[in-house]
Amino acid sequence: MQKKLAGLAEQALFASAVFILVLLLFESKIVIPVWLQPIGRLHPLILHFPIVILLLAVVMEVFRFNKANTINRSESRIPDISEFYRTFSTNLLLVGALLAAVTVIMGLFLSREDGYTGAVVQWHKWTGVLTFYLAALIYWSRRKTWYSPAIAQTGAVLMGIVLIGAGHYGSVITHGEDFILAPVTHQLKSAPVDLQQALVFNDVIKPIFEQKCTSCHNPEKLKGELALTDAEAIRKGGKSGKLYVAGDPDVSLLLKRIHLPVDEKKHMPPSGKAQLTEAEIRLLALWVKGRAEFTKKVVDLPATDSLRIMAVALFKPTKQAEPGFAFDAADEETVKKLNTDYRTIAPLAKESPALAVNLYNKATYSPEKLQELSPIKSQVVYLNLNKMPVKDADLKYIGQFENLEKLDVNFTDITGKELNQLASLNHLKSLALSGTAVKYADLRNQIGTFKKLKTVALWETRLTDEEIHQLQKANPRIQFIAGFDGEKSEPIRLNPPQLKNTAIFAQSTPIQLRHPIKGVEIRYTTDGTDPDSIHSPINNDKTIITGSTIIKAKAYKSGWFSSPVVTFNYYKSGYKPDSANLLMPLNPVHQAEGANTFFDHKLGTFNANSPAWANNWAGVRKNDLVLVSEFKKPVNVTSVDLRTMIEPETGIFPPAEIEIWGGDKRDNLKLIATAHPEMPIKKSDPVLKAIGCTFKPHTVSYLKIVAKPVPKLPEWHGNKGKQALLLVDEVFIN
Repeated sequence: MQKKLAGLAEQALFASAVFILVLLLFESKIVIPVWLQPIGRLHPLILHFPIVILLLAVVMEVFRFNKANTINRSESRIPDISEFYRTFSTNLLLVGALLAAVTVIMGLFLSREDGYTGAVVQWHKWTGVLTFYLAALIYWSRRKTWYSPAIAQTGAVLMGIVLIGAGHYGSVITHGEDFILAPVTHQLKSAPVDLQQALVFNDVIKPIFEQKCTSCHNPEKLKGELALTDAEAIRKGGKSGKLYVAGDPDVSLLLKRIHLPVDEKKHMPPSGKAQLTEAEIRLLALWVKGRAEFTKKVVDLPATDSLRIMAVALFKPTKQAEPGFAFDAADEETVKKLNTDYRTIAPLAKESPALAVNLYNKATYSPEKLQELSPIKSQVVYLNLNKMPVKDADLKYIGQFENLEKLDVNFTDITGKELNQLASLNHLKSLALSGTAVKYADLRNQIGTFKKLKTVALWETRLTDEEIHQLQKANPRIQFIAGFDGEKSEPIRLNPPQLKNTAIFAQSTPIQLRHPIKGVEIRYTTDGTDPDSIHSPINNDKTIITGSTIIKAKAYKSGWFSSPVVTFNYYKSGYKPDSANLLMPLNPVHQAEGANTFFDHKLGTFNANSPAWANNWAGVRKNDLVLVSEFKKPVNVTSVDLRTMIEPETGIFPPAEIEIWGGDKRDNLKLIATAHPEMPIKKSDPVLKAIGCTFKPHTVSYLKIVAKPVPKLPEWHGNKGKQALLLVDEVFIN
């Protein structure tokens, strides 16, 4: 290194030593401006360079006084290597010390951000600082006459130890304690958990946090003031509030952050970290849905509970608990091929050949869905067809599952006339017939032929108590479960009504509501008030509406508590353009179906677990949403509405302004109307809302809609000053 350059480097080294000392002395009073924060965040990138260079310098310093490196060979034909060795090691140490200074300064900047607390952070900071000062001290001392081999070797070894310690503590901060040996030590420490003793949180949920979350959310590195290491810290939540709402994963911060697009700043785990698998996300959602219990055992969950079914697969069953299945496991590729969005197939337990099959979504059901399972007919021991439109004729397909032990046909269309189709199932132990039209005579004549049947569920059927009593008397080995009796028992709450028909219509539509429990009376209102059991009209599926309407509905039944009030929106969409084009790009992660998204009658949802979240919302952030629609036949327009998502906590806001332009030529449009939607306030509830303009009739062939996202989030928001995200799934033109 040239003398002039070396001199400048030495001055920089001295200045760095002074600057770092100032930073340490006034650390508590220093506030890092936003524009300097990116410099601090380069710390994890730069730190590897001084580690490698200083370790090499340490090794060279240890051997610096070796005879081979100190003999003067000027009089020999062999080149003199002592001068080269000394110069190279000196320059290497100087470069390493300077890079260590830069790394320390960056680290001190980074440590001023939220989340860097605890003893490990302090150890990392001070070992890093000590590494720099030791490197600088050795560099300035090595020219002194008193700098002996013993001092050189002692200093080099000491710096090497401190440097390795700093690196170790840094890895604990970024990767968690025992990161390197975790695969080995985990095998040594953790004895297999007995399923009978396994806890839902400790043995199912906590391992997910430990593998994917606690490297950033632990007492030593408290990102967002949130720790995920123990139950108390998880209940407490963090800087953004409670981690979850027990029983409601859709509004829980934990699931919202997980389901944000990976490139979003608040997506968890952050981009670049190991991401959660679909199974892990599902387990977390089911845990929150089950009220986020911390002390409940897995086996205390109902046998048909989805969380239990998934959790059981994680544990090796004990030898005592292993059922003796006399069949081999199904081919994995076959099972994978048969698994669909509406038909799930999973083992009852880890390494068990027995399979549980669940069918969902009655709209997609057909008998063929059962026939398709013939390749695994010997392995299916549990079949759930609850609320599917299964008919008597379909029972012959169920009869193929020769090892079936449990069958759930609750609330299906079977009448019981063909139950004998199941009599050949020699292993059937449980039969659920609740909510069906089975008759006493059919059960009396056929149920006795089931050889191993132990329980039959019959609640919400037309059978009388006396008829069930007679069945029990005639078949003492079978337990007939009559279920809840609203006249004799404490009432329970009804679940809310559901919308029966489509929410979007062109000219008119009937109000159609339904409820899964028979005999329920549904009352509703259209004026925004809550329905009651006396004055509000009873739903009969005949009331016709001709405009966008908000429906509030409530279910009633004698012997039950009434349901919560539920709100439905009917949207009128009178005109669909012949073509539509976007003049400005959509957000890369919210493309949906482009311009077609706004007129496909597919509504998005809040639920981050639903494909409708990802597939139906079109969004903009950095530019306006500009949509031009063409009508080959001119239309008379009086209103335009955009259905938007408003979720203030995650930075999803309504448009700051909406402009409606119209005319008979694309290049000669006039401003028809503008609107400035009301902005949410702090802690506003999330809402899906149609926002737009109503105006005097205009006949147009072209209609341009401009929706401008909020340019700066308000002061109360965690990301104040940044641009808001605007999400729209449908446009209604009337």
